[in-house]
Amino acid sequence: MSFQITGLRSEEFSALAALSDEELVARDARRVLVDRHPGFPCRVSLVDAQPGERVLLLNYEHLPHAGPYRSRYAIYVRENASAARLAVDEIPPVLRNRLLSLRAFDAAGMLLDADVAEGDELVPALERLLRPSTVAYLHVHNARPGCFAARVDRA
Repeated sequence: MSFQITGLRSEEFSALAALSDEELVARDARRVLVDRHPGFPCRVSLVDAQPGERVLLLNYEHLPHAGPYRSRYAIYVRENASAARLAVDEIPPVLRNRLLSLRAFDAAGMLLDADVAEGDELVPALERLLRPSTVAYLHVHNARPGCFAARVDRA
């Protein structure tokens, strides 16, 4: 079964890069200077930011469905990040070297199944979770910190 991994849309965050540090704090966000690699995975470009790069740390609602699984959490976005353009069945490097939590949701945002996988074993887990017709999409999270990483749909 083919799948498509997508990051977040850059348009959602482009205005934030122009804000001052004080304006970001007023919006519960921060500008952070990257000091190690890996460790600051951008949810738009789906690459780890490099040391010396600036990223925005903000709270993002990645599951906006009204209901018990509605969810938001901290994410990093590289300033002026370009959207990832991944091929069908492509696993971005930012997901390859992490322990990942996979969550399968129906169209109403209800959790149907979940699993964990090391990034290098991600493909069979994605294919298994996408197999049931009741699954509308998957969310991938970095398992240790728990933050949203990417969305997966059938291709």
